[in-house]
Amino acid sequence: MSRVFHSDSILLNQAFEDKISAIKKAGEILIDLGCIQSEYIDSMIERDEKISVYIGNGVAIPHGMAGSEKYIKASGVSFIQVPKGVSFGPDKIAYLIIGIAGVDEEHLEILAKLAITCSDMGKIEKLRTAKTKEEVLEILSDL
Repeated sequence: MSRVFHSDSILLNQAFEDKISAIKKAGEILIDLGCIQSEYIDSMIERDEKISVYIGNGVAIPHGMAGSEKYIKASGVSFIQVPKGVSFGPDKIAYLIIGIAGVDEEHLEILAKLAITCSDMGKIEKLRTAKTKEEVLEILSDL
């Protein structure tokens, strides 16, 4: 699925004042890639309000609510490294923000692949400390 994730999808060494800013930036990358309409970002924020998009291990995976599919033009993944972290709630600090938009069943396929990668603390640490986009692409090559 290299078409959904490439170097233009990646931002390293970022900082955010709050989780809303982080989610918006993840969505803005997807807009810039031509994957979503701006309304999808609102759905990503709403999803976090209803059920936290923080999945543990220092990772948040913002994505839209059911029904937001109409705002997705193409499948895509955005990746933001936040070395100092951003709070997604008490004891929920995200150092990696991975925004996703998936057309049809690709949404679940992307989530499943990310879940496997994000359960490996060795890979998470490498993503947190990556200095180049190439390092990130290598670790997330299965996307």
